[in-house]
Amino acid sequence: MATIREIAAAAGVSTATVSRVVNGGVGVEPGLAKRVQGVIDEFGYTPNLVARGLRMQATKVIALVIADIENPFFTSVCRGVEDAARRHDFSVMLCNTDESATKEAGYLDILAAQSVAGVIISAASSTSDVTTLTSRGISVVAIGRKLGPEIDCVRSDSHAGARNATRHLLEYGAHRVACITGPHGVATAEERLEGYREAIENARITFDPELVEYANFREDGSYRATRRMLSLANPPDAIFVANNRMLVGALRACREAGVEIPNQVSLVGFDDLPWADLTTPSITTLRQPTYEIGAAAARLLVERLQGNREPGREVVFQPELVVRESSIKRAAANFKN
Repeated sequence: MATIREIAAAAGVSTATVSRVVNGGVGVEPGLAKRVQGVIDEFGYTPNLVARGLRMQATKVIALVIADIENPFFTSVCRGVEDAARRHDFSVMLCNTDESATKEAGYLDILAAQSVAGVIISAASSTSDVTTLTSRGISVVAIGRKLGPEIDCVRSDSHAGARNATRHLLEYGAHRVACITGPHGVATAEERLEGYREAIENARITFDPELVEYANFREDGSYRATRRMLSLANPPDAIFVANNRMLVGALRACREAGVEIPNQVSLVGFDDLPWADLTTPSITTLRQPTYEIGAAAARLLVERLQGNREPGREVVFQPELVVRESSIKRAAANFKN
């Protein structure tokens, strides 16, 4: 019997479109749906509904696919997922993609073949394709990055958080704020850059692309970006760093360059760190409710597995700005007091 991929190739459409036609054609233009249905009829394709029903009844394992197991952000997310899933008698399988689209695709193929009950995924990119799962009736919930209007998503408001962090740096004595964000095309990286840019423009400061650097969401990328910025003829006096691992790289670059934080360069990082209030100076961060994000994702997935058929839902949390010493220049602090 033909597979859904063979049907999609013959019809010149995606597997997601074939899946939607098979399930009633919701969201597919009628003419296209008719053409795809013709190919389905020609090939004699029928979905394995019996196998799908057996899987939903018997499988009590969900998979959590995360982008970077070394990032402390995911430690608490994992715990939130596990605790919420266990309350409904589901076990959790962990997969780490290292932000690699190739590695991610391999895991998704394995999970589809193993017929897990559902998948929670922090996608490697905004173009990550989960139709390998959804075409088999496997429910998916995204964390952090939207994967389409039909996929449930739990995320923080990256745009608002970045805007608030940048505005805070400006209010506490900075005049030339830089931004180190994640890779091009990654939704969270682009949203945090846009939030930064909005704060700069709201302050009636000319946006300077020389003060923006895309990095790899890891220490080494931020380290190189910070070194470049500190070597500018007119270097920044503040840096907004778009995740916690990159904040470590920025701190190392400042230390090696003999730059005093916060008076020469003030810093704010996105994502809190367990030791952020133990350093000298302590580090201002945007704290995400990571446990709650994981728990919310698990709850949405369980609801899907219990039969919820609502359109794609989105739960958005607001990050909290935790003000510490690294973002407040002494002169500004004295003025505020």
